[in-house]
Amino acid sequence: MTSLQPHHDGSVLYLPNPAPTLGSSFDVFVHVPFAEHCDEMWVRTVADGEPVRRPMSVDRADATGIWFVGSLVARHDITPYRFMLHGGAAAYRCLNGVGLHRREVSDAFDFRVSTAPLPPAWLSTTVAYQIFPDRFDRGGGAWETPSWAQRSAWDDPVESSPERAVLQVFGGDLAGIVAHLEHLVTLGVNMVYLTPIFPAESSHRYNSSTFDEIDPLLGGDDAFAVLTAAAHAVGIRILADITTNHTGDTHEWFQAALKNPSAPERGFYYFEPNSDVYVAWYDIDTLPKLNHGSPELRRRLLNGADSVVAKWMKPPYSIDGWRVDVATMTGRMRGDDYCHQVARDMRGTMANIKPDSYLLAEHNYDANADLMGEGWHGTMNYAGFNRPVLSWLVAPDAPPSPWTPPRISGSDAVATMNEICARMPWRSRAASFTLLGSHDTARIAAILGCNELLVALGLMVSLPGVPMVFAGDEIGLAGSNDNMAREPFPWKHPDRWNSGRLARFRELLLLRQSLIALQEGGLRWIATTDDA
Repeated sequence: MTSLQPHHDGSVLYLPNPAPTLGSSFDVFVHVPFAEHCDEMWVRTVADGEPVRRPMSVDRADATGIWFVGSLVARHDITPYRFMLHGGAAAYRCLNGVGLHRREVSDAFDFRVSTAPLPPAWLSTTVAYQIFPDRFDRGGGAWETPSWAQRSAWDDPVESSPERAVLQVFGGDLAGIVAHLEHLVTLGVNMVYLTPIFPAESSHRYNSSTFDEIDPLLGGDDAFAVLTAAAHAVGIRILADITTNHTGDTHEWFQAALKNPSAPERGFYYFEPNSDVYVAWYDIDTLPKLNHGSPELRRRLLNGADSVVAKWMKPPYSIDGWRVDVATMTGRMRGDDYCHQVARDMRGTMANIKPDSYLLAEHNYDANADLMGEGWHGTMNYAGFNRPVLSWLVAPDAPPSPWTPPRISGSDAVATMNEICARMPWRSRAASFTLLGSHDTARIAAILGCNELLVALGLMVSLPGVPMVFAGDEIGLAGSNDNMAREPFPWKHPDRWNSGRLARFRELLLLRQSLIALQEGGLRWIATTDDA
């Protein structure tokens, strides 16, 4: 069990100015419980490569301890810092992002402040809801089956074979989302994250054939304009999904590259010299990898008012941000690394059109190095929330599978969350999705029992970050892998809904919306054990 220790985090009580301008001073505060007696404290930073210590002073006392305050200068885009305490039973203690130490520690987990502009303020009150459009609802009447697709009725089972599942189309569309906006509002949702809606030869649409139009199967451009307008009218923002790492092999750019080796689009991809052999993401030949070494690619996709990124942020669509698929691998290929450039370009274009827009990266592992500057605002926090929480709560006798996380203790879950999130600026953590599942995972109901699921939901709404619900989790859908998790929403069969679970989702998501402590507060672990 842990006890209260000296504490600092990036919330407003401890870091009143989370985005100082370059060259300016900013204050940092530490709270020291009376039991952790401290006579002197310094804040240590690194300036021009050299460690620098600055003395701190007592600011005030409260009922439980002493508040120390110190001042730092933002000499660089990222300012790292830690605290050094002297006095009491332990002559020396060091406080960094993972906690209190009685020894010298690596710089790796120092706290960090960025001079980059802050993420949009509205994120603190946001609850997100992910929709896989083909499986949410059909609102547009009759539809034609694409030549590549396997047509299914709404109540048909999802194909168990991954190869067949990606071709299975149920016919959900954007009008079907408009029809259920009231459900989202009553659930406490105020942002919808849509998986891709560009034309593609798959139900998931991550192999786009163009970025310049909305899939006619979903209703086309006009239907998207109707959806965004209807969502905005009820206070729901729209986050669209784009693949900056690859396109589909049917994409107009890739087809132009194949047809003419002298075409500018040839440089958009990684072709072998004098050959049509190309690099594909994970060797999936339908997903040719984009080469962001091409200025023309970046111009068309990312940069300026005529880019793809800009087009869908302007009227009549006016989306509120982008979620970037495979962001961690975008622009990275052998000796190439354009990832941060892509993120900066994209964020700059977005800010010019809509200053309070949101840029979210898909990142399955430690995202710290990609969250430091003027790039992604946050990430889908699988590593720092999803996996440690589910690994703690999964049943001891759960059969092993690629979809079942390894079991760890509560203490190890907290240690994992602390370590994964320690290096990123606090505001990056607060702008990241805290998610229990998505279209790329098994359903939480397939992994956790009822009580454990409710504990996980409580953590999702109360820990720093933006809570995200995958459509159908709130009614108890229970697909055991990613394809089975994409079961169509059974709107016409409320008898299949877990009404108790729906009530708890509403209760806790609305609680998140009502309490500023859950929206903007800091985080202190008071007690942890293996089972609590």
